[in-house]
Amino acid sequence: MSDARTADRHADRNVYAPHGLLGVLTPQANPTAEVEMSMLLPPGMAACTARLTSTKPAMAQRLVDYFDTLSATLGQFGGMRLDAACFACTGSSYLAGAAREDALLEAAGKACGFPVLSSALSITNALRTLEAEDIAIVSPYDTALTEASVAYWQARGFRVRHVQRVAAGGAASGHPIYGLPADAAQRALAAMPALQVDAVLLLGTGMPSLAAILDNPQWRGAPVLSSMLALAWAGAGVCDARHRGPSALREWIGGKHWRAAHASRMATAP
Repeated sequence: MSDARTADRHADRNVYAPHGLLGVLTPQANPTAEVEMSMLLPPGMAACTARLTSTKPAMAQRLVDYFDTLSATLGQFGGMRLDAACFACTGSSYLAGAAREDALLEAAGKACGFPVLSSALSITNALRTLEAEDIAIVSPYDTALTEASVAYWQARGFRVRHVQRVAAGGAASGHPIYGLPADAAQRALAAMPALQVDAVLLLGTGMPSLAAILDNPQWRGAPVLSSMLALAWAGAGVCDARHRGPSALREWIGGKHWRAAHASRMATAP
């Protein structure tokens, strides 16, 4: 973004978001993505949410719909002065594939006048920032979507060395992923066999991930990333260059900007 466009966009800051305002696009029944985003963003940044909606009966059909109707969903923000929009649904990227995802995001960004980021591409950029090549993934998906995710990461140039499946959750909010308990990702990490990888990915914007990262910022020396952490990091980097680069990303993984917010959110009410 040019200095002139940046100055213009920052000229009339939202009083509650003086350092950056993001739009978050989350699947219609996802109860996790916007809550984790609110915890992850550093002070002075904020997010507003639009829902990705579809009337299709099957999850795979809805995931395709979310990309097909991206322009209409972005239209929910009207003339809001956003620094970036964050597409918080990795499953859509897996089914669309890397090439179509790149084209869709570029076209959407040109149309609305600000960057449109996806959780999958944000993970890709985070892995490249960390110079990671060999990865392990923790998947809450069914077999078909898990296989699609593996194909996606391979197409992005990574070697998937291991896939750890997460035990199925309940049917909360209409899909088993949204009914996963808070420790589902931790238990999956604990069950992983010993292996040498450059990074571990906790997939799915609907799976609670932040406690697992705080407990395991490094798994056998490999940094642990989640879909929402990578997306929030990428969005913050658009707003403020200090959040870019490997050292800043490692601070994000270690919880520097969001540990206290997570503790406050998770505190048991008296």
